[in-house]
Amino acid sequence: MSTQMSKPPKHPNVPFVDLGAQYRTIATEVNQAISKVIEQTDFILGREVHLFEEEFAAFCDAPYAIGVDSGTSALELALRAFDIGTGDEVITAANSFIASALGISHAGATPVLVDVDPYTYTLDVKAIERAITRRTKAIIPVHLYGHPAHMDPIRQLADQHRLVVIEDACQAHGARYQGKRVGSLGHAAAFSFYPGKNLGAYGDGGIVVTNDRKVAKRLEMLRNYGQKEKYQHLFRGYNRRLDTMQAAILRVKLKYLEKWNAARRWNANLYQKHLEGSGIVLPGEAGGAEAVWHLYVVRTERRDALKEHLAGQGIQVGVHYPVPIHLQPAYEDLGHKLGDFPVAEAYADRILSLPMYAELNSGQVERVSSAISEFLAANSAGQTEVRQIA
Repeated sequence: MSTQMSKPPKHPNVPFVDLGAQYRTIATEVNQAISKVIEQTDFILGREVHLFEEEFAAFCDAPYAIGVDSGTSALELALRAFDIGTGDEVITAANSFIASALGISHAGATPVLVDVDPYTYTLDVKAIERAITRRTKAIIPVHLYGHPAHMDPIRQLADQHRLVVIEDACQAHGARYQGKRVGSLGHAAAFSFYPGKNLGAYGDGGIVVTNDRKVAKRLEMLRNYGQKEKYQHLFRGYNRRLDTMQAAILRVKLKYLEKWNAARRWNANLYQKHLEGSGIVLPGEAGGAEAVWHLYVVRTERRDALKEHLAGQGIQVGVHYPVPIHLQPAYEDLGHKLGDFPVAEAYADRILSLPMYAELNSGQVERVSSAISEFLAANSAGQTEVRQIA
């Protein structure tokens, strides 16, 4: 047998996200929480669900939180709790994940898509105003990538037209706008606990946060077969409950969320420091906003080539989202065409999500940044971002 040691790889991998690294820091607590649920056989709407609801509501500076099975269900049931459905229109962003529109569709309403602000990637307030009709009943601002939408003018517009505002906060756990937590800025808010989120479960999960007691009570029934008491069904509800096991895991992780978000902000600042002046378009924060950097999304006209270059360096990146909602086959019945939402469309061809998670270290951030800078320096003629949009 040869005693010669193999050489370490020239470029160690930098994963896009590393859930294993996070788990290793809290493994003992998580395993104990899971074992406790199993030992108590408290699997459906158990004590951990109610405790987590209380704790997450307090975290969001809101009085009520109702756990459900996914962020998509959170959006749908929030709309249903406000009696929004067939014949109604709900305004949301064209550049979000398709679940933002699916929640509207599953409630029976029609998604009305609008373009987005070129700096924050969130809803363009003027576009919202142009889209309001007599059928409009709600606005769903998406806090995309962890950056809060322009909530003050959105609320003012909603109040003027007597519209419900339901925050899509599925990527923004812990973000703030004008010093207030997202989740407390609208009539209700939907969160996802998909594993890769800033606060992620070990499976699917979601929650609706609201300051309206009546809405909270209706949500509790909507998620659980429409029953107020066991076997007493007041309407045709659903089986959309947050699993007790996931709630127990989320209770452990919620204690660390502030720390993890601070680490994401630190890494975002490092990217800014290393990449400023490189020729790539970097994300920023609007005045009064405190993003939690669920994703760190840059822009370049040579997106696909850069992505390939980084993959060759062992660096994983992502694209969120390459096809806007209005150009998806699932929503061709809305009648939109290429060119309807120019900002969303232009960005879809240029955006690239860099590795971003709390456990990402400064050396990894520097290596990603160096690889990007080297590529851009060698391909400087190709970086001509259409700055009239930005």
